[in-house]
Amino acid sequence: MKALENVKFNHDGLVPAIVQDSGTNEVLMLAYMNRQALELTISTGKTHFYSRSRRTLWCKGETSGNVQHVDTLYTDCDYDTILVKVTQKGAACHEGFRTCFHNLLESASQWKVVGSRLFDPDKVYGKNK
Repeated sequence: MKALENVKFNHDGLVPAIVQDSGTNEVLMLAYMNRQALELTISTGKTHFYSRSRRTLWCKGETSGNVQHVDTLYTDCDYDTILVKVTQKGAACHEGFRTCFHNLLESASQWKVVGSRLFDPDKVYGKNK
């Protein structure tokens, strides 16, 4: 894909991908893509990422069913960050929340969980995942 020649992957071959809900503009998550994940995202219309901890590709929703359907892709001005605008089915967060950004700084010493879980991660992924 010729357009991917512009994308500046870091020294690990990754580019950060910010995922945002197309309808609400809510930021759902941040993950990383390698070239193959970005190619799969473009060709399938579903988000694919590279797991730095597991060192493998993964498709969002492959286990949970909470798929992200890609509406549009953008890069920043330096071509070193991807913005993926999606239609989210269910929760984006592996902890069961709609968004990964569900911890609100309530005071200088305390975070507060906001929102409610849409699914129980132990039931979806098994214990200790």
